[in-house]
Amino acid sequence: MRTFCLTVLVLLASRLAAQKSEAAQKSDELNFVSGIDQFDDIRHQLPECLKRSANDLLHLREQKIANLATLEDVARRKEHLREVLTRNLGGFPERTPLNPKVTGVIDRGAYKIEKIIFESQPKFYVTANLYVPKTGRPPYPAILYPLGHELGAKSHNTWQQMLGSLATKGYVALTWDPIGQGERIQIYDEDFEDSKVRASTTEHTVEGIQCLLAGDHVARYTIWDGIRALDYLLSRSEVDAKRVACTGNSGGGTHTTYLSALDDRIQVAAPSCFISSWHQMLRTIGPQDAEQVFPNWLKDGLDYPDFIYAFAPKPYRILSAIRDFFPIAGARETFDEAKRVYERIGAADKLTMFEADDGHGYTYARRMAGYAWFGRWLAGEEDHRPEPKIEIASAQELACTPTGQVVNLPDAETVFSLNRKRVEQIRRPQLSPDQLRSQVRELSGFAPGHGSVLYQSFGTLQRDGYRIEKLVYESEPGIEIPALLFSQGDGASKKPALVYVNGRGKGAGVVEDIEPFVKSGFVVLALEPRGTGETRPGTDNNATDFDRYFGDYENAMIALLIGKPMPGMRAGDIVRGIDLLEARPDVDSANIYGFGKDAGAVPMLYAAMLDARLRRLALEGMLISYDWVVKHKIHRQIFEQVVPSALKYFDLPDLVGALTPRPVWMVNAADALGHTAPLADLRAEYAGAARAFTNARAGDHLHLSTRGPEEGLFSVYRDLVHVAAGSGAGSGR
Repeated sequence: MRTFCLTVLVLLASRLAAQKSEAAQKSDELNFVSGIDQFDDIRHQLPECLKRSANDLLHLREQKIANLATLEDVARRKEHLREVLTRNLGGFPERTPLNPKVTGVIDRGAYKIEKIIFESQPKFYVTANLYVPKTGRPPYPAILYPLGHELGAKSHNTWQQMLGSLATKGYVALTWDPIGQGERIQIYDEDFEDSKVRASTTEHTVEGIQCLLAGDHVARYTIWDGIRALDYLLSRSEVDAKRVACTGNSGGGTHTTYLSALDDRIQVAAPSCFISSWHQMLRTIGPQDAEQVFPNWLKDGLDYPDFIYAFAPKPYRILSAIRDFFPIAGARETFDEAKRVYERIGAADKLTMFEADDGHGYTYARRMAGYAWFGRWLAGEEDHRPEPKIEIASAQELACTPTGQVVNLPDAETVFSLNRKRVEQIRRPQLSPDQLRSQVRELSGFAPGHGSVLYQSFGTLQRDGYRIEKLVYESEPGIEIPALLFSQGDGASKKPALVYVNGRGKGAGVVEDIEPFVKSGFVVLALEPRGTGETRPGTDNNATDFDRYFGDYENAMIALLIGKPMPGMRAGDIVRGIDLLEARPDVDSANIYGFGKDAGAVPMLYAAMLDARLRRLALEGMLISYDWVVKHKIHRQIFEQVVPSALKYFDLPDLVGALTPRPVWMVNAADALGHTAPLADLRAEYAGAARAFTNARAGDHLHLSTRGPEEGLFSVYRDLVHVAAGSGAGSGR
């Protein structure tokens, strides 16, 4: 008996292995591009195309600033940067009472450390440490000290060393926990005793994507924290308001750069390990976390030197590391450009660059260069005295809150709660269908190619009752789209056609989705919009939590920099697929439909919104709404579907509603984590869309449903298939 069972198991295993081998072989046949030499670099085409566009914009900027020569020229550049940056941020909050409280004091002999909580916005608590000299004669010069992403936030050893040294040298210095760090974790998990998403840069970017949808930016919160920290610093009687510098490293260098460009009260700046150039950033590490990247930045003609021009002609020292991951070549490019401008406006001695042959961090060499710079411009002479030995306190000793987290304070706000309130206050304009299409086109950067579609054929596969032609077509110069054309191949009459986009690639969904359409008389074009399927780039530069949460973060963010969000570009690829189908003699151009699945659904919706040739639409596994992303703290894999500022004008349900009276099927809508949302939630989110269909006397044209993993296509799309195939009645007719 035992031998018999073993024999059966071996036979079953062999059969399963054979089935898997056959399935793998069929999958390889459909993923044909990787086996063709001319497409060896097809995974690089999206990043190369984006970087070409980015560098073209940078070249245009170079031409505009080449003749920057006078203080008036620089003032105009400053005005341009501030206008663009403030618009990107979504404006600033109202200046409300800080309500500062000193919750404790640590005596260090030569100086003291005050533990402070203030409110940068009502109930948005900021935990800070103020280092105050106990020797010398006040009022003292002051240092505003924003922090980077290093562990420990304000308790990090290097920060304590520098802040204690500054206080010993006669400066009042203020630092504070950034959001997502120290005592200010915004997505706090009681079990982890840390952020739910662990890394502070991941938390910033989760929140940052929510802010982008609202037309804001996560730096709206972080910069405003810094401006209000400066308000508090200058409220202290120990501080000389005419002698104020700002410095910080990494994320602190980022905010030194921002704050110095935006706040005229800062007289001296020294950002460490941040300044680079977009030309070099694109060649190396690419865009960093959400607080460091602004949509349309390159489209608006801006680069790193513009931050310096917004501060000119005041003293500015760039502190850099030769072996930093922020490319030293970028810092040198920016310094060389800005130095020429400083020379032309008669301030050559006020811009310098210090390089240390070390890595990322506010290392000893850069700290000494910082002390010298502050001494020169705030104390009358360069300070080359060595650092004193500083006693390092624990995070608990420096903590300002009773529990170590601001979220436990009464009625505490978070970035999430404030952002949600911002969205709730949006009053979207009443737009006509044409106005809505125009707004969608503008925000998504939709600009499809024109003219005949160039394509190449790479063979035909025969299947049971139909054939598959392997194609690659050009969507625009430099972007080639792999596709599979399914047809019965009899050519006897014009047939309805389906454009099929599955987020898992053109070879996915053949059995469950494509075959039933083909065998019902359809021509089906399954395509892979740029950056999906076989054209998917690697993500080595962000091989961290960013892959898990944000997908192809680098290319999606570069797309935002140049004003070309992924949904708009991919919708353009789909539209070119429609062009290809429309030109075929076996396709009825009056009956072309769209089917977007999972990550392919949002681009398909944008394509349908912007191209009326898609007469019917199926959206399966689509993100339920942008608003859902803002309603819930955590999201995954939606960044490539984001259009900045969308929620100021529309949400995905509004786009569906605008398609009326075209029939639309929405099946298995996904929440922000990618799970299928309950049907009740889908109906609630699309109540407005349902009203739009009803008002257009097409109430039965909007289908909201779910589809189980074992349910076939006809369980939910029977009417779509039958009506489109000309077989008679149904609720989609």
